[in-house]
Amino acid sequence: MKRVQAGVLDVAYLEFGPPDGPPAVLLHGFPYDARACTAAAERLAATGVRCLVPYLRGYGPTRFLDPATPRSGEQAALGADLLAFLDALGIARAVLAGYDWGGRAACVVSALWPDRARGLVSCGVGYNIQNIPASGRPVAPEAEHRLWYQYYLHGERGRAGLASGRDAFCRLLWQLWSPTWAFDADTYAQTAPSFDNPDFVDVVVHSYRHRFGLVPSDPALVEIEARLAAQPAITVPSIVLLGADDGVAPPSATDTEARRFTGPYRREIVAGVGHNFPQEAPDAFAAAVRALL
Repeated sequence: MKRVQAGVLDVAYLEFGPPDGPPAVLLHGFPYDARACTAAAERLAATGVRCLVPYLRGYGPTRFLDPATPRSGEQAALGADLLAFLDALGIARAVLAGYDWGGRAACVVSALWPDRARGLVSCGVGYNIQNIPASGRPVAPEAEHRLWYQYYLHGERGRAGLASGRDAFCRLLWQLWSPTWAFDADTYAQTAPSFDNPDFVDVVVHSYRHRFGLVPSDPALVEIEARLAAQPAITVPSIVLLGADDGVAPPSATDTEARRFTGPYRREIVAGVGHNFPQEAPDAFAAAVRALL
């Protein structure tokens, strides 16, 4: 475990591989932690890649530096955190690879600061930048019902439920989102303490309210959110990996997001994989990162 002050955070992160190797940043999602990416990082490190795996804001040992900083979970915050992490470690360019919240951070940096991304691996959702101005438009009922956890967190009952039962809540999401991943009790138990972070509930609740326009942005991030509202194209070389068994965002046969990627791009649906892509399929995840190096 290493630490670095980056932006508004004291970031805890894991590092694998030679310090002079080509860098890749591997990013976890909700509700997971850095352990989701360690198997892939070990595979990459064995081939000479320097892999950095941070705990996102609100997870594990990562902490805010200032008690007054808003505990925002918005997409601009995740992107700003990743950019600050690269700056703090003196990394000019890296392959950015992640899923869920981590994939969103990678997409935000790739879209807004493409000179910092040697390539992008985005899992679960390819173009993972939220269209918040359009968030009030309903989608098909079969898609709406999978978002129950987001709607639950819109109210104070949901906040209280997450605060008092985060272990059971997050375990249920693991089960629903990766129905063919036979994780055992020990695997979950290793990650669950990351949800005891004192800022976890505030950051998670803000994330799921902000994406529907229900709460304001951190004032320091308004400009970034305005840029993201324009749905900028991603120009860097990109690989999208989708788990065929993803229980929250099942992939469609038709690629409706290709137009968002204007550089080299490919999309792959991987059988037998759910939402937690790098932990369920570390070989495929690592191979995609290597392809961009």
